[in-house]
Amino acid sequence: QVQVVESGGGLVQPGGSLRLSCAASGFTWNYYAIGWFRQAPGKEREGVSCISSRDGSTYYADSVKGRFTISRDNAKNTVYLQMNSLKPEDTAVYYCATGIYCSASRSDFGSWGQGTQVTVSS
Repeated sequence: QVQVVESGGGLVQPGGSLRLSCAASGFTWNYYAIGWFRQAPGKEREGVSCISSRDGSTYYADSVKGRFTISRDNAKNTVYLQMNSLKPEDTAVYYCATGIYCSASRSDFGSWGQGTQVTVSS
């Protein structure tokens, strides 16, 4: 079965940085797009970023463009989300998920991790 595990969350001050990791096993890594989503308290889960399995194309929500960078290390079956210039509104539980292709729709993604908490506060 597909297993996805996020890590790297924590508490940072505004303007700080974190790097999240998404490690996966149980499937052919190269076949899947990996998306990052986040869910803040009282809000719906929203797409943050995605990296394509086809050509490595990357996608970002407008709210994080220029601040977040997604990358993948196929040898380690790991996708990273480098988050810089963090803002309080970035506070959320961050999830990674596998999909056939990059999409902003949660329904296009199958296996999900348990999430990692990111808190941006003074």
